Amino acid sequence: MTISEIQKQTNINIQEKANLIWEIATHLVGFYKPHEYGKVILPMTVLKRFDDALASTKEAVLRTNEELSKRNVEGTIKDGILCNASGYSFYNVSRFDFAKLLADPDNIEENFTDYLRGYSPNIQDILANFKFADEVKNMVKGKVLYVVIQEFNSKKANMAPDKITSTDMGYIFEELIRKFSESYNEEAGAHFTSRDVIYLMTELLVAPEKEEIRANGCTKTAYDMSMGTSQMLGCLTERLQDISEEADLTCFGQEFNPETYAIAKADMLIKGGNASGMMFGDTLSEDKFSGYEFDYIISNPPFGIDWKREEKEVKSEYTKLGYNGRFGPGLPAISDGQMLFMLNGVKKLKEGSGRMAIIQNGSSLFTGDAGSGPSEIRKYLLESDLVEAIIQLPNDLFYNTGIATYIWLLSKGKEMKRSGKVQLIDASKCYVKRRKNIGNKRVDLDDRCIDLILQAYETFEDGEYKDGSLIVESKVKENSYFGYRKVTVETALADENGKPILKKGKYQLEKGKTDTETIPLNDNVDDFFNKNVLPYNPLAYMDRTKDKIGYEIPFTRLFYKYVAPRSSDEIFAELVELEKQESEIMKGILGKE
Repeated sequence: MTISEIQKQTNINIQEKANLIWEIATHLVGFYKPHEYGKVILPMTVLKRFDDALASTKEAVLRTNEELSKRNVEGTIKDGILCNASGYSFYNVSRFDFAKLLADPDNIEENFTDYLRGYSPNIQDILANFKFADEVKNMVKGKVLYVVIQEFNSKKANMAPDKITSTDMGYIFEELIRKFSESYNEEAGAHFTSRDVIYLMTELLVAPEKEEIRANGCTKTAYDMSMGTSQMLGCLTERLQDISEEADLTCFGQEFNPETYAIAKADMLIKGGNASGMMFGDTLSEDKFSGYEFDYIISNPPFGIDWKREEKEVKSEYTKLGYNGRFGPGLPAISDGQMLFMLNGVKKLKEGSGRMAIIQNGSSLFTGDAGSGPSEIRKYLLESDLVEAIIQLPNDLFYNTGIATYIWLLSKGKEMKRSGKVQLIDASKCYVKRRKNIGNKRVDLDDRCIDLILQAYETFEDGEYKDGSLIVESKVKENSYFGYRKVTVETALADENGKPILKKGKYQLEKGKTDTETIPLNDNVDDFFNKNVLPYNPLAYMDRTKDKIGYEIPFTRLFYKYVAPRSSDEIFAELVELEKQESEIMKGILGKE
């Protein structure tokens, strides 16, 4: 099945089920405001998913729990036995389920509380992050608890794993979050990334190893530092298992939004994955994976967001640990923390083989002068030969922004042919338009788009790649191409004859005439100075003690194509034609010949 077919099938399931679930919110009207619906709908969806998953083993779990209680078995041993009985890494020992709760409407609060308490400790963590106990009290107060449970228990709301795949369920959650975000006037894209972008990122990550994985399978680890509802990790898992049934991926992730963290952990529990690897907390100030190394890192961290909240912890780590910590190369401007996430990922890449695909906006390419934090970070990445490729994506590809975005592909195990080089790929014109916009998302990447971008990446040569109207352009540059020296240029004081005044053999500078020159790292400084400065200022000299090395990636300039302006005759002819058309229209309006 192609990516486009998967997307089409998944979209149908997502829309139908998400719309059905969201309609339940109509019963909250009056007592809850629209932007509060998600506080009920999201955790109830998670609980119904759990309830349907556990239905077939419910009686076995109750019998097992009764037997263990008689034998006074407690703690982790009891927990493990009950999980084995449920068939999942969680369970519920309450005699109630959604159906039985409906049989006693007069005691719905007491019974539902018993039902919630019956869940295993890992589910209690999820409910705590939803702050669901407070919402139960609110629903009771508003007299809507029974009707909400009743609606979720309809046949159409069956969310058992054999009815809805984990992939589809994950995107149903994300569609619900989008609806919740829109009603709250919140940026929906802060929570998730569209599937087409994730599919491209996964293809780029596995591309060099695809044939090896197909032949021999693999055992890998993956990490998402801003995982949202963990769909990036889910897509990467699916792609590896699609390549080989012998592929095994253990996933880890961290998320600061409590609701999306709760959904990510719930999703991983249902899938039987590494739910204990789903961590809650601020990645920058509260790193839950210090000392870990991963085979793959895939992430879309927030950009254009300040890191004032984490400033104290980040600067402390930078000062005390230097390169032993995550932020040794430098700190970006306080107004945008996206490069801190990039450094966090680099620190966690497995030595010799780790690969990372991370989304950034354009500022990571060029902001900051020589010696500044962003420039020093680029310097570190390029001089350490970590940057494999940077792909410019089409505008209007994300739900929450229409600006230019880029996939940075970083590696601690470059192929020999890529050693010392960076590939820039302009895929800004490689897209298909959507029939219906979702927020700022007006375009998609279909199979042809992704295949064309991969073709350019795998060919690893300068050139254009075309498929009908789709165009992708590639340029390969040496790492040093992006470096420059910022050289301080002074002007010497001169006597009445125009000759420099020397004291102890040194020039005396003329105040107010200090300037700088930006010289490509691969150019000879003296040759540049003699050719570009001295002819215009014979009294100029360089103070090389103030040299600074900087790095920037002039992506737009490299792919710029000059388009000659139209001739004046052509423009004049067009104006005459427009004037004729205007005259005809006016005649029609006024009814005159």
